[in-house]
Amino acid sequence: MHNYWLLKTEPDECSIDDIRRAGTQGISWDGIRNYQARNFIRDQLQPGDRCFIVHSSCPKPGVYGLALATSPAMIDPSQFQVDHPYFDAKATKEKPRWWYFQLAWQASYRPISNAWLKQQPECQDWLLFRQPRLSVSPISFKQGQWLEGIAAN
Repeated sequence: MHNYWLLKTEPDECSIDDIRRAGTQGISWDGIRNYQARNFIRDQLQPGDRCFIVHSSCPKPGVYGLALATSPAMIDPSQFQVDHPYFDAKATKEKPRWWYFQLAWQASYRPISNAWLKQQPECQDWLLFRQPRLSVSPISFKQGQWLEGIAAN
């Protein structure tokens, strides 16, 4: 059985359309610099997990599509690159601090607004709404199935 995730992104940095345009190769979901999100990626996310893409910092924040994790967690090489915006001076090859994974497009949706989702009993425990800076958060299998059902209608 696969897991479900909410991946929050600003659409001008990485949108569901960007993921779709990447084709079967997919994209790297990298640059994560939050320890809780890192732990979810490193310790729980698996290939085959289903990831809802949530656009934020836009006129209509909400769920815009679905992607599939296509790789296990991997060490994010940008943490070692001094000239990279995601460089981390405390990270070493022996003790890396940051991880990423590959993601491929599955479906684009009519936006399902965060305002509407916040009112639904199925979403009351979502970390997305309690910890708005968290870019990777799990939801239950039941919630994921519910959200896929909403998106299909």
